[in-house]
Amino acid sequence: MTAPPPHGHRDDARDVAALIGREPFTRFRVAVRCPHGGPAVVENDPVDLHGRPFPTRYWLACRALHEAVSRIESTGAIRELDADAVMTPHVEAANRRHARLHDGARIAGSGDPRRAKCLHAHVAFGLATGGGPVLEWIGRRADLAWPATCCLDRAAGGGA
Repeated sequence: MTAPPPHGHRDDARDVAALIGREPFTRFRVAVRCPHGGPAVVENDPVDLHGRPFPTRYWLACRALHEAVSRIESTGAIRELDADAVMTPHVEAANRRHARLHDGARIAGSGDPRRAKCLHAHVAFGLATGGGPVLEWIGRRADLAWPATCCLDRAAGGGA
């Protein structure tokens, strides 16, 4: 694989559409790139292209990380995190931090600051803002390793 183009020379809209399987319906910026140069986390505008509120400010675009988080979510990891009394203050702190950064909105638009509504959104927020205990908790349960090749190559039919 050739080296990725320098930041700003990729077609981020095309790349994100390929990774998420549809055209984005918010304006966004790439907040984190994978080691291969592809968009791994995007930061969405607070409203969609039709002017409706869009509470998910950070979106996990990397397919490999998304799939790893989906595997643990399917086994009840959200309920496990919500039931972990040691983690409750960390989930609350992450939601408070997100709210300070984003006009009062909690991670994934969560209604209850003590609950982790979406692990994908917590991973995206953690990666975009420097980590934290919730990202570490998820990372201990999911294989959050970058893949050997960019997910964009997988999306284009380049295999895993």
